[in-house]
Amino acid sequence: MNAPINFHRPVQDLVREDRVHTSLYTDPLLFEQEMERIFRKCWVWVAHASELPEAGSYKTHWVGQEPVIVVRDRKQQVHVLLNRCRHRAATVCEHKKGKTASFVCPYHGWSYALDGSLRGVPHPESYGECLDKGEFPLVSLRTESYNGMIFATFDDQIAPLEEWLGPARKWIDLFMKQGAGYPVKVAGEHRFKFPGNWKIQLENTTDAYHFPLIHKSFLGSLDAQTARMLDFVGGPGYVEDLGKGHSVMVMIPELIDLDEKLDEPIPERFVELAEQLRAEGHEEPQVRRIVRAVGGTGFNLNLFPNVACSMAFFRVLQPVSVRETEIHHAAIVMDGGPAAANQARLRLHEHFQGPMGFGTPDDSEAWERVQKGAGAGRDLWILLNRGLPGERVTEDGRAGDVSAETGMRAAYQQWLKLMTA
Repeated sequence: MNAPINFHRPVQDLVREDRVHTSLYTDPLLFEQEMERIFRKCWVWVAHASELPEAGSYKTHWVGQEPVIVVRDRKQQVHVLLNRCRHRAATVCEHKKGKTASFVCPYHGWSYALDGSLRGVPHPESYGECLDKGEFPLVSLRTESYNGMIFATFDDQIAPLEEWLGPARKWIDLFMKQGAGYPVKVAGEHRFKFPGNWKIQLENTTDAYHFPLIHKSFLGSLDAQTARMLDFVGGPGYVEDLGKGHSVMVMIPELIDLDEKLDEPIPERFVELAEQLRAEGHEEPQVRRIVRAVGGTGFNLNLFPNVACSMAFFRVLQPVSVRETEIHHAAIVMDGGPAAANQARLRLHEHFQGPMGFGTPDDSEAWERVQKGAGAGRDLWILLNRGLPGERVTEDGRAGDVSAETGMRAAYQQWLKLMTA
């Protein structure tokens, strides 16, 4: 396939208020610059605290295209370490997750503690006085967390995480109410790749416009009450720009705060679950809180550049190349919560997000078609003007109706800011 061309437009000319140039999906040079100017200069999501339950717990992940290990040490501190031996660059961990006392390079046996410090090398006498172990720890990234969400960055000058998140913090707090009083826990994930640029998926999380079209088969699989609830395009919802490229799409306003409106009738699809919880001895207020949490929140929160808190799961994107992206869908449950409630959450996750569900195959085919279509025509633009005339200023930024492309415009303005910094 011929290498795409950006027609020699300066980067600052590739993003306008209401459109972006197609080369943002296709230009390998832009992709390389994104890895340096965005994924090395942002707070990038790497894990949820529940994935590291005890000392020695770890998972492998990526920051941009650079492999990392996220690990909890014996003092309960979380570290994000480059997955690269300081000797000859071999990875020191290949498992997706697990528990260990140390990391040992399989090539020459250099061993590292959980905090990344170099503990030992085989046959140290060969080095004489020319090896100071203190100079060669695994490289550690700056790491901060908010409400269980762990982020890392290469940029030591970036603002603290809480400042970076800004108004998005209150939406993270609301999302975590899905624990219904129990801690939120990642209950596993499934991964898949699609042949398309990472920004195509980034756009999707706050795109309500596609929902009744792409997901028609999903809507047809629901009971009438749930189908009416998800008929939100044209409803009272909204999309809001939260700054720094973050945005929230509120599809079902009555499900923003799961601790509210607990006296409303229990949805038909959860009546049996409610009866089971009562039979297990849960008091009525807690039954209603758990049932309400099982269904998930009424919004999708996009955190630029790589993670979404999407109704009832985490969606993480991993750029592979300019034309390939890996997606991680992480199901969440109530840690220590009722087994029946957690089982119900997993069944709902499987119904839409799961590999045999209705939503993921439809979305991924649409993303693939966008990438394929981006190869047609020359010097064309991607339109992002839906809802622009009706946008209004809010306390946290700007907002449009629920099917507005406000979230996409927010992300691309942040893209432009970082790419031209």
